[in-house]
Amino acid sequence: MSNSLFADASRRLEKALKYVSISEDASLRLKYPKASIRVSIPVRMDDGSLRVFQGYRVRYDDTRGPGKGGVRFHPNVSIDEVQSLAFWMTFKCALLNLPFGGAKGGITLNPKELSKSELERLSRGYIDAIADFIGPDIDILAPDVYTNAMIMGWMMDQYSIIKRRISPGVVTGKPLTMGGSQGRDSATAMGAFYAINTILPKFDRIPEKTTIAVQGFGNVGSILAELLSKAGYKVVAVSDSQGGIYAEVGLDIPSIRQYKNKQNGMKAIYCKGSVCNIVEHKVISNADLLALDVDVLIPAALENQITADNAHDVKANFIFELANGPITSDADAILESKGIYVFPDILLNAGGVTVSYFEWVQNRSGLYWTLNEVNQKLKEKMVEETQNTWAISQDLSVSMRTAAYIHALNRLGEAMDAKGTRDYYLKKV
Repeated sequence: MSNSLFADASRRLEKALKYVSISEDASLRLKYPKASIRVSIPVRMDDGSLRVFQGYRVRYDDTRGPGKGGVRFHPNVSIDEVQSLAFWMTFKCALLNLPFGGAKGGITLNPKELSKSELERLSRGYIDAIADFIGPDIDILAPDVYTNAMIMGWMMDQYSIIKRRISPGVVTGKPLTMGGSQGRDSATAMGAFYAINTILPKFDRIPEKTTIAVQGFGNVGSILAELLSKAGYKVVAVSDSQGGIYAEVGLDIPSIRQYKNKQNGMKAIYCKGSVCNIVEHKVISNADLLALDVDVLIPAALENQITADNAHDVKANFIFELANGPITSDADAILESKGIYVFPDILLNAGGVTVSYFEWVQNRSGLYWTLNEVNQKLKEKMVEETQNTWAISQDLSVSMRTAAYIHALNRLGEAMDAKGTRDYYLKKV
């Protein structure tokens, strides 16, 4: 069996294809990316030396609209990873019924090793290299792992310089002053929050009696942890790349977020004085967190965190995937055999691309919405498609992951078939 991330991702598609009646043309086209580009980005470093970084952009499918997907800066970025992420984004956009196809990009580096000036030169150099491959009606960029609003602003500005016109629609997740949308920075977490609140009541779960562990305390995981905590859920464990903490009575998530934002770490988490509650806690590893006896586990870090090697150790009743691809296809079967409900990434983390769509619409219309308007529109989208996916899961007796792919496949198949298939061309007039 291939160790490729894309090969593993594709196995989910094969499973869902058994339940849909889309044309052979459509199913064949969805097995291959439409276009890929690999670029070298020379950057003059602050000490005068020159480094060359490898960058990628994949546009997997644009049948339903221009490509849409983030750009990540990470040491593990590869063409295989970027292609897999673009594949997932294709189905995510279809699942949420957004007029986009799927795309993704990235640069292989450790961004923590670069100064802000070097990161700016790298970001602008990336756009120099791929400018002819992207555009507001071709392929739209967004933030991802280790990229943020400032970096998106640099990228939008560089594209505008190259094209000699202001082009806010080429990038979403920008600063508000450059055409960004209210609510974009919290959109992924907020969307997941709406989905979780839609699902758990179906199992008669109430917040006060539900324990939660969150792996990945970055921007998305930390915001979701705080939203859940404020809603009454008991968040008992969180972790970042350096490790985590656990307290059976629950954690003071706002204080942890405040400390991490200031110190970029989670050591000595609890502040002194009256501003937060001091509770005893254990220091745990990321592996320990995944095996905790909790009601809900939320992987919000990177892909391939739960595999066939550790799936047997998972004790949670529900897993909500906030990261892209945190569970391998081999682990899916093990978790299902244990009676664990898994709610897939292409649904749970779709809030980010949904509000990116809202930002793109606002850029094109010149009319901008309030935070309440954005959150209300996001809630309507997430609740509607969560309910639709749940209904498919129940009707066909399939997992929520398979149901999500079925729902997306039906929309993608209809769009592809509208352009003509073998049956159409062979049909006698």
